[in-house]
Amino acid sequence: MTLHEHDQPNGAARRPSLGLATRPLVEALLADADRLRLGVTRSVAGATIVDGGIRVVGGLEAGRRIAEICMGGLGRVEIAAGSPFPDWPFRATVAASDPVLACLASQYAGWSLAHGEGEGAYAAMASGPGRAKAGREELFRELGYADDAARWGFFVLETDCVPPDGLIEQVAGDCGLGADALTFILTPTTSLAGTAQITARVLEVALHKVHALGFPLGRVKDGLGTAPLPPPSPDFLTAMGRTNDAILFGGEVQLFVDGAEGEARDLAERLPSSASRAYGKPFARIFEDAGFDFYQIDSMLFSPAKVRVTCLTTGRSFVGGRLAPELLAQSFGDGAA
Repeated sequence: MTLHEHDQPNGAARRPSLGLATRPLVEALLADADRLRLGVTRSVAGATIVDGGIRVVGGLEAGRRIAEICMGGLGRVEIAAGSPFPDWPFRATVAASDPVLACLASQYAGWSLAHGEGEGAYAAMASGPGRAKAGREELFRELGYADDAARWGFFVLETDCVPPDGLIEQVAGDCGLGADALTFILTPTTSLAGTAQITARVLEVALHKVHALGFPLGRVKDGLGTAPLPPPSPDFLTAMGRTNDAILFGGEVQLFVDGAEGEARDLAERLPSSASRAYGKPFARIFEDAGFDFYQIDSMLFSPAKVRVTCLTTGRSFVGGRLAPELLAQSFGDGAA
């Protein structure tokens, strides 16, 4: 069965298999690995490991295609000129045929993977359609979605380390698959591919906050997002800060929602990053001030800088937040030669 018939948050009668939709993209990525400057190996148990920037160069095009894999085959990502920031003229633009499914059921890094203890411990946050195959997160019960049709598990990890065989076996068991049916795509935050695929999360970040604010996901009918492409850095903290700041201070999203006009206006006011008490300085400094503990940072910070919410019931749009070039410049640098 390739389609799932549930009561859907987005009102659709049927929902596609994310794994089936993603498989052609993964096959094409593997076929083009040399051209994309990716490394491909097999684990001892037979899982496919794609190196997107650990021991190989990778690149922006690899990151763009990996971002579409992250979205479960339901998203489109483009990198092109047109950023509103003169010193940083290129941007990633994102759209999805089903934003809630593409962004939350696939792209969101919602599955915490861990194996071992002490110095040999491994930990990473998993994105990708394999999350819906495993179904280990409460989010999937809220979405009413399970990808029973997929016979593969595709994952994207923001890491500079290859997952150990024990973790691969653990993930295979959670997915009900053999290890040889799994693919792990590794994109370090400091890499070009990592920079591209993280920036392409601008729409996902907005939808995650929509969910956190308690706005009904079923009323989100469509969405678009864009964010400036930041320069990478070999320093992890700097690289992480820049990719977050690209969205927090330079990201723009438009959502199309059903329901009362007043609720659309309220969402536009509450959704931007500037609505958070933590807003006002580059993310690397916020993270440092929080003792390098994500859980000490206000979760409402993680959202695009500027949002437009269009109420489909009345046709009116509401704008919240603003672009913050001065904060982006502190994070990226001034762009001068």
